[in-house]
Amino acid sequence: MRLALLIHLLGVIVWIGGMFFAHVCLRPVAAEQLPPPQRLPLLSAILGRFFNAVTMAVIAILATGLWRFGEVAGTHIPWRWHAMAGIGTVMIVIYALILLRFHPRLKAAVAAQDWPAGGAAMDVIRPLVLVNLILGTVTVVIALLGS
Repeated sequence: MRLALLIHLLGVIVWIGGMFFAHVCLRPVAAEQLPPPQRLPLLSAILGRFFNAVTMAVIAILATGLWRFGEVAGTHIPWRWHAMAGIGTVMIVIYALILLRFHPRLKAAVAAQDWPAGGAAMDVIRPLVLVNLILGTVTVVIALLGS
């Protein structure tokens, strides 16, 4: 169904596009121009909003991906679908780790105005976002191999 594919792709655009913007555009400029007492509350708040959007995107991606698998059940499923599902699962695990473990640490550090702890949380979040950005890009390339 074309609608399922559209919803799936919109979810991917939100997730990967948001990671690109945050990692490549926003964070470096914020790090250059803002001291930790201004930068960390800003990044924490932005990540909170972004994570709300990504949670909805992940739900949409999962639902439409499972829908698409269900549509072709009993037939040959292309290898790239399996690859995308596997990489997507790893991405979701990384996202859940950021969302449930490290973002709460960042928020707590910001609330306590503990800038070293907030910086340490960001030092974990940043490379995890980069890994997911790379995995997401690879997944898009894999998707296009069959087009």
